[in-house]
Amino acid sequence: MKVMKFGGTSVGKPQRMHEVAKLVTADEEPKIVVLSALSGTTNALVEISESMARGDRNAAKQQIEALEAHYKQFITELLTDPGQLEKAKAVITEHFEFLTIILRISFSEALNKDILAQGELLSTKLFSLYLEEAHIDHVLIPALEFMTIDGNDEPQIGTIKVKLSQLLQRNKEKKIFITQGYISRNARGEVDNLKRGGSDYSASLIAAAINASVCEIWTDIDGMHNNDPRVVNKTMPIEQLSFEEAAELAYFGAKILHPASIWPAQYFNVPVKLLNTLQPLAKGTLITEKAGSVGVKAVAAKDGITAIKIKSSRMLLAYGFLRKVFEVFEKYRTSIDMITTSEVAVSVTIDNDIYIKEIVKELEAYGAVELDTNQTIVSIVGNEITETKEVMRKLFEAVSPVPVRMVSYGGSRHNISLLIPRSYKEQTLQLLNKGLFGLE
Repeated sequence: MKVMKFGGTSVGKPQRMHEVAKLVTADEEPKIVVLSALSGTTNALVEISESMARGDRNAAKQQIEALEAHYKQFITELLTDPGQLEKAKAVITEHFEFLTIILRISFSEALNKDILAQGELLSTKLFSLYLEEAHIDHVLIPALEFMTIDGNDEPQIGTIKVKLSQLLQRNKEKKIFITQGYISRNARGEVDNLKRGGSDYSASLIAAAINASVCEIWTDIDGMHNNDPRVVNKTMPIEQLSFEEAAELAYFGAKILHPASIWPAQYFNVPVKLLNTLQPLAKGTLITEKAGSVGVKAVAAKDGITAIKIKSSRMLLAYGFLRKVFEVFEKYRTSIDMITTSEVAVSVTIDNDIYIKEIVKELEAYGAVELDTNQTIVSIVGNEITETKEVMRKLFEAVSPVPVRMVSYGGSRHNISLLIPRSYKEQTLQLLNKGLFGLE
């Protein structure tokens, strides 16, 4: 059995849903199909929730009506059978009546989660109705019946495995199962979501739970590219990556895949394929334990970085100094991306500045603190690149015009990272594309 996940752009138009149905039925292997919300829906639901949070119910009402109109138009192009169209109208009425009712309810975080869940519930129900119309045998299994997270918002893979196995066993005569990505139930049994990685994470967890033959992630681009195609003119897809390489690229900015979605597949050794719904015959990218080759494979960039430098003469020859610094970040649950040290200073980077004032205040007890905001981490990723000849020379020759703030080298055999001002990001990616890959 395999897992096929389709993102918002893959199901965002009725014609795209029709194409997804063809892909789902292209082979006889049993499969679980994981769907995101229709493109634009989650953003719209977030706006509705934000309007509710600030007490602007008129704005929320207008946003709900606009989204409902979009779905009413959507089903007229998705379905042709009058009976199925009536069922689809009933589905839309059910979910938008709920959204309308919330206008009379006090806003809470639990209600926010209920609002955000509507997108995936709608997309899967409408897709199921289209499969019925096309006489494609399948069953819709609600993610809220098996996808669970604990009190720390971490997925409970053991529980997911047991509950999902029971649902599949009840429908063992079926070969196609449809379910929602992103949504789950929390430790209190309330509707919640996986936050990090959303539907990709769902697909990877499901693949791990059923020991799938493969986890296919279908998007609108033909695999992981060697550079950001939104910034760099000429890029190329990568045929094969190791789990470690894919995780590095995803964490440091490659948007096609979320880093959280790597570990379940890696831990249970389930191959992951990144494929293109618009070009289904393209090879895409295969992610397995094996890297396939050595050397530089891709460059990724992560924006919104803040660099923090702590300078203190007390650091010289003082054991325990770094521990005290790290304890400050641990206290405020703020992770560190990069770190460099000298005899009298330590510099770190963070991508979450919610508690920056509190962190700086506590760090000032240990020395002078300097901040550099609006920075970007550019990561060069590949198998054993720290041991590959010529990589460092080509890298630094390529970025010689760029003011590099920090360098991380040796922490990983697969990654060399540079911290640069955000204003140099586009130039740096172009220079690396030419210097490392010979592409202009």
